[in-house]
Amino acid sequence: MADDSTITIGLLLPDVLGTYSDAGNATVLAQRARWRDIPAHVLHCDATRPPPTSCDIYVLGGGEDTAQQFASQWLRRHPALCRALEGSAMTLAVCAGLQILGRATTDEHGTICPGAELLDLTTRPRRRRAIGEITTRCHLPGVGLLCGFENHRGATTLGPEASPLGQVISGVGNGDHRIGHGTEGVLCQRIIGTYLHGPVLARNPALADYLLSRATGRTLPPLDLPDQAEQRRHYLKARPRWRSRR
Repeated sequence: MADDSTITIGLLLPDVLGTYSDAGNATVLAQRARWRDIPAHVLHCDATRPPPTSCDIYVLGGGEDTAQQFASQWLRRHPALCRALEGSAMTLAVCAGLQILGRATTDEHGTICPGAELLDLTTRPRRRRAIGEITTRCHLPGVGLLCGFENHRGATTLGPEASPLGQVISGVGNGDHRIGHGTEGVLCQRIIGTYLHGPVLARNPALADYLLSRATGRTLPPLDLPDQAEQRRHYLKARPRWRSRR
């Protein structure tokens, strides 16, 4: 954190990776910090300016193939930012954001686009698009079940240096259903990647608090938000609906 104890949240490429309202994750982080009397500031880091390298948390969202390719190239042009993403900050990467932090993505035409190589994973297209509600059992202690909405065609393969964020209960996730019920997302020391939209932190406040706790180095007091708790119960009780499209 900065010397003035303000937590700085860098929202990366909201003008490029803004298709699924994942920018809301930055809003959630800032508000949950402020409710605990921790000053928080969100920096909107668009493609027209050099990105800051001293944020406490970075957030990446999802986007279409063309946007994803641009974002991959943009990240590779900013090595200092990449060092911050994997070294000094906590990073949440959603959908395309997850994919571009990996080693490479392959599009439906077989073209390989190099990624930022911060995560040991690769992504290729699935035969069918995954669209619908997804529920996973998160491997982070104290976080529990994660729920969200997935809309992607990526099949992500984790390498030996990567661990999944959770185990799929319903839905597709990384698309490796041959291994049990399949895995979802990726988890490493400073980066959390997931296919869950929603935004994911609005639907899963424990994950937001995990990121804040790691970024601030504090044990955060709980928040008494009955409406939020009721909404989460509603999502978790709802019958998961999932379909796969070509």
